[in-house]
Amino acid sequence: MRPHQWVKNVFVLAALVFALGEAGPEAPSTADRLMRVLMATAAFCLGASAIYLVNDVVDVESDRQHPEKCKRPIAAGELSIPAALLASVACVAASLSLAHLATPFVETAGAGSVVLVVGIYMASNLLYSLKLKQLAIVDAFLIALGFMLRVVAGAYAAAAPISQWLLLSTLFLALFLAFCKRRAEMDLLGADASQHRKNLGQYTPQFLDQVTSVLAGCAIITYAMYTVDDATAAKFGPDNHLVWSVPLVVFGLFRYLLLVQRQEGGGSPTRVLLGGDLIFVINALLWGALVLGSLFR
Repeated sequence: MRPHQWVKNVFVLAALVFALGEAGPEAPSTADRLMRVLMATAAFCLGASAIYLVNDVVDVESDRQHPEKCKRPIAAGELSIPAALLASVACVAASLSLAHLATPFVETAGAGSVVLVVGIYMASNLLYSLKLKQLAIVDAFLIALGFMLRVVAGAYAAAAPISQWLLLSTLFLALFLAFCKRRAEMDLLGADASQHRKNLGQYTPQFLDQVTSVLAGCAIITYAMYTVDDATAAKFGPDNHLVWSVPLVVFGLFRYLLLVQRQEGGGSPTRVLLGGDLIFVINALLWGALVLGSLFR
């Protein structure tokens, strides 16, 4: 079920965090909005786990030939395929139930159906696991779609407006991480890369190096534009200290790109964020502290 991957669902919180400056932390509705957003986050955690279970069933034979994936419970024979599929169905049911509870009962500006977004997320990821992950570039865009859906679901649950710059920044960041993962997989598997994952045979190291550099630049520019946007400035005040978070974002992207190039954990952004690289973790904590400090100044 990959619980360490649940950290990706922090993106569900993005819209609420950045909307706090609009209404203020003492707004009466903040607690209710937070509860709905947390339920939406849990819905994405269980939805992702449901797809991971299906993915491991589909890839069981290739995983057994992989130097690291062979340790996964299904590939290692520790979990039967029927039990895995039953657990997946249970996760889907629980995920949709939580998504329903996360949807605001009263129609308000910015509100939307979290159930619909979570359903689209699971359906697109199922298609990814069954077939589309074998298509170069398409696979990365489907991963990016999942991150954008997380942001949208969080905004719907919190009944908060979504910044177009925030969505674009999420898109480019997710694409950057997806292509970095493909680069790390090619380094790990070497000449056997295409035997473990067919789409890796369609990529080249030169293409992946170029596209990750371009996407890092796009992510930086769109995030910088978000920090200086008029709507953002209105939330963070005339001094708008959020602008000072841009150097931390630049540093974080460059640090991660360096880890990928040096083959030091770039294949799993969640592991890097959860302590795989101390410098990266410290930078991420500084960014979070600066954002919250700017909101609650």
